[in-house]
Amino acid sequence: MRTAMSRRVVVTGLGAITPIGNSVEEYWESLKAAKVGIGPITQFNTENFKATLAAEVKGFDPKQYMDPKAAKRMERFCQFAVAAAGQAIADAGLDMTKEDPYRVGVSVGSGVGSLQAIERACKTLEEKGPGRLNPLFVPLMIGNMAAGNVSIQYGLKGKSLNVVTACATGTHSIGEAYRSIQYGEVDVMVAGGTEAAVTPTGIGGFAALTALSTSTDPLRASIPFDKERGGFVMGEGSGIVILEELEHAKARGAKIYAELGGYGSTSDAYHITSPAEDGSGAAKAMELAIADAGMKPENVDYINAHGTGTHHNDLFETKAIHLTFGEHAKKLKISSTKSMVGHLLGAAGAVEFIACVKSVENDFVHATAGLLVDDPECDLDYTKVGTAMPVRCAISNSLGFGGHNATLLVKKYA
Repeated sequence: MRTAMSRRVVVTGLGAITPIGNSVEEYWESLKAAKVGIGPITQFNTENFKATLAAEVKGFDPKQYMDPKAAKRMERFCQFAVAAAGQAIADAGLDMTKEDPYRVGVSVGSGVGSLQAIERACKTLEEKGPGRLNPLFVPLMIGNMAAGNVSIQYGLKGKSLNVVTACATGTHSIGEAYRSIQYGEVDVMVAGGTEAAVTPTGIGGFAALTALSTSTDPLRASIPFDKERGGFVMGEGSGIVILEELEHAKARGAKIYAELGGYGSTSDAYHITSPAEDGSGAAKAMELAIADAGMKPENVDYINAHGTGTHHNDLFETKAIHLTFGEHAKKLKISSTKSMVGHLLGAAGAVEFIACVKSVENDFVHATAGLLVDDPECDLDYTKVGTAMPVRCAISNSLGFGGHNATLLVKKYA
């Protein structure tokens, strides 16, 4: 058996349920067109809420992806994950009847699980008492059930993980899946993140933290790196990828989108919500991912930024990029997918990783939609217009509450 670090990992399948498309093709075409998926919240009455906009998934019917009975035993965040995973498995041409199921694992995280189930249970408890709680309340609510349901739905019996690192969940989930393949524990991992937190407690809680944009203009709400930015916009959805050991992928004739070459993870050890002000934690995560890939900073062409649209995040991430890349920082293309899909919390890093894979595959960098007013403190190229250019190597950053930093490096397969 080869040593762990000699096992190369490639991306062979993609699946996405997003506010701008319920397939990877639709999602990517919308990113290229700088389509903004933000609008007034439809899932509850926002009359007394400071934030009234969100990036909701549109036209999603779980019965298109799973048995109706199975769908009823899943909350929205699980339905998104099962749907996106089904897309990714089909895209990869992964036939589980030909695989050892104990060599195919799952790493799908959710930042908060089902706030909807919690809200319903609290109402029932208050109005009717504990004897009337739904017997399935706990398995509907807990965050690990996204990974569990994906495993059950598709017969995946390898290691099954639920990484929870707030807004870095999706990136860590993919990174830990990558390590699992490198180490030889599995040959294939179904990996990513999922979230559905457009609820009264989700919106109200983040608004109370003053983290959400209170703009009523969908085109001026999620505006990362813009001087007029005022917070993030809640999004929802799921991104799932198929990661595969290279020789396993080649043996079954799989299409290879790109190679996942590096993963870096650090902690700021600084503050429960704010990134380290000098950007050092995020910078180190980028450095580790680049070193893990055996590359140099100047080999990177594009950064998919965490880019939430909060003042501190965008400023400190800019400082982190300067720290890591030095003079090369000025040559980088940088953009924020959140400008179009909002902030998908635990799913953010996963859908952004897919954007990186498509950028590398298609040699195109999508714009930071809505970026109009330059901020002198954010002094890099944040890609106001989508750009066709060689993208040999891209990195994706995620920064989570609690100081969690994660970076993935994607490169052309050769």
